[in-house]
Amino acid sequence: WETEQQRSLEERGRLLLCLQYLPPNGDGELKGEAKERARGGLCVGVKRCAHLAAMDVNGFSDPYVKTYLKPDVQKKSKHKTTVIKKTLNPEFNEEFFYEISFTELATKTLEVTVWDYDLGKSNDFIGEFIIKALTANNTLMVF
Repeated sequence: WETEQQRSLEERGRLLLCLQYLPPNGDGELKGEAKERARGGLCVGVKRCAHLAAMDVNGFSDPYVKTYLKPDVQKKSKHKTTVIKKTLNPEFNEEFFYEISFTELATKTLEVTVWDYDLGKSNDFIGEFIIKALTANNTLMVF
C-alpha cells in the first residue's frame, strides 16, 4: 500500500500556467478574436512544462496540454496546444480564451491535463490538475 501511495504522489513534471480575467471592454468597433475578448472572459496562458516524465522508449515525450472549463454542456470549452516533439521541457506560449462573466467563474472548474502524443495508438497520460476558480471581493482566487 505504501509503495502505491508513493507512486500516486510521484511528480511527473511541472507546468507554468497564467490565468487572467479580462473585464468587458464594450468597444463595438472590434472584429474577430478582439471582439470576443471585448465581451470579457478568462484568458488561460499555457507557457511551458519542465521535467516531464519520459513516456517514449527514446527517453523523451511528445507533450501537449489540454484545458477544459467545466461544467460545459455544449462541450465547446476544450482547447489543446500544439504537440512539441521529443522533449521533456516544452515551450508552448499559447493562450486560450473562455468567454465568461466574472460571476460565472464561481461555478466553473478548470481541468488541465498533459499528454504524450503517440502516432497510431492511444496517447499516454502524463498528469493533471484541477483549478477551482472562485470570486470573492472582486478578486479571482485560484487554488
